[in-house]
Amino acid sequence: MAANRPSESTANWWRDAAIYQIYVRSFADGDGDGTGDLAGVRARLPYLVELGVDALWFTPWYLSPLADGGYDVADYRTIDPAFGTLAEAEKLIAEARELGIRTIIDIVPNHVSDQHAWFRAALEAGSGSPERDLFHFRKGRGPDGATPPNDWVSEFGGTPWTRLDDGEWYLHLFATQQPDLNWAHPAVRQEHEEVLRFWFERGVSGVRIDSAALLAKDPALPDFAEGDPHPFVDRDELHDIYRAWRAIGDEYGGVFVGEVWLPDAERFARYLRPDELHTAFNFNFLACPWDAGLLRTAIDDTLSEHASVGAPATWVLCNHDVTRTVTRYGRAETGFDFDAKTFGTPTDLALGTRRARAAALLSLALPGAAYLYQGEELGLPEVDIPLDRIQDPMHFRKGGADPGRDGCRVPLPWSAQGPYAGFGADAEPWLPQPVDWASYAADLQSDDPDSMLTLYREALRLRREEPGFATTGEPGAPELTWLDAAPGVLAFSRTDGLLCVVNLAAEAAELPGHTAVLLASGPLDGAGRLPQDTAVWLRA
Repeated sequence: MAANRPSESTANWWRDAAIYQIYVRSFADGDGDGTGDLAGVRARLPYLVELGVDALWFTPWYLSPLADGGYDVADYRTIDPAFGTLAEAEKLIAEARELGIRTIIDIVPNHVSDQHAWFRAALEAGSGSPERDLFHFRKGRGPDGATPPNDWVSEFGGTPWTRLDDGEWYLHLFATQQPDLNWAHPAVRQEHEEVLRFWFERGVSGVRIDSAALLAKDPALPDFAEGDPHPFVDRDELHDIYRAWRAIGDEYGGVFVGEVWLPDAERFARYLRPDELHTAFNFNFLACPWDAGLLRTAIDDTLSEHASVGAPATWVLCNHDVTRTVTRYGRAETGFDFDAKTFGTPTDLALGTRRARAAALLSLALPGAAYLYQGEELGLPEVDIPLDRIQDPMHFRKGGADPGRDGCRVPLPWSAQGPYAGFGADAEPWLPQPVDWASYAADLQSDDPDSMLTLYREALRLRREEPGFATTGEPGAPELTWLDAAPGVLAFSRTDGLLCVVNLAAEAAELPGHTAVLLASGPLDGAGRLPQDTAVWLRA
């Protein structure tokens, strides 16, 4: 199969692309069994073309027991039968590319499923076997080995160790069904490099790396010690891994985006050096409260840390793990923190929707790549999933105190009149839809000039057509210039006379001088002033 090699004119498409995240299980159900699938995505490609996105990022579509929504991979070279076949994935990649839309896939290198052939062989082989060297097996502490090997805490809460019947423990930073791989083992590195080639050969344009800063572990697996390097986060050994990946990506013109949660800007930027990853997700902006000062700081910090290595920034408001934007912005606490999620948080959806519309124009006006999670363009709220229908392991690992992430993964509403809001024809969706879900349907919004969908379509069209939105990538080139503005107002210019103004203050704000209004997130007042929680794009 021919490699997906870029032409020179499109080699930097990723620097300012609009990339749409597809959580396949909840996007569209093509065969009517209640689960989204590749047939559903293929049928909705015209919708995605009309929306105006440049690429699709697919969360894991591989064979999986779905203990963690597909992030427990049993085979990286096979599509889960619930979603389709490998041949269908190849068709989808090719069909989307013919329509001008590239494909980015998700790789989960930190761990595999406990149903992966390697882990099953390790269990069968027993203590001290070469098969167990591919993972982190250890004896427990204490006279009978009944205490976990160290004091680490799982990303999902509780101990990240599970004991087997033979007395050994295995490490899993996430769910019990997700054993961590030993990245010090050459076979682990070789396997993932071959998986990258497998998918680049099938035409994908990029790879998103899940939990990219967690792969390497201190080989001693020590307890945490104040002042010592972290035993499993952001270890220096990671950079050799990603340099090897970058060399493979460069052969195919493929790009990498890392899921890198790090508070240290200098450490974060190391992943974006010219011979490592192309981009990384910007979680500081995503988690930032709806506050002008904090948002400006997040934007400045993001641009600064990326400029130091010549990498473009990324901007995202929501993803498959995070409370949906209209819900989060309608709460008293508008930032995002996994540890702060609780049941029954009061939400003003009208307020949240107004702010989410403004935030959409803010994020899409910033220099760099923009990521859009499916359903954000419909203004979908977070859903309260009934307790007996919650599936997310984060909910159970935290003793039921955390509602988990299922609320942002509810299957999309496509049709106001179709069964299950048009998601699928026959079976109830895998997660329940609220009774008013059809009111958000894409077909209703498509013909409504004031809908969230219309706002996103127009914003993405302007972002694509207006030269002022382009990200040059030239060292030292000013991508954004802040303008003088009243307290609580964000105002900046790009190039070619493009202006963006966002009013987070309590009063309407004066607009800077301009010759045209390109797009506003809501109506301007009679005097042409910008109301509270409203954004506007202007031409100077």
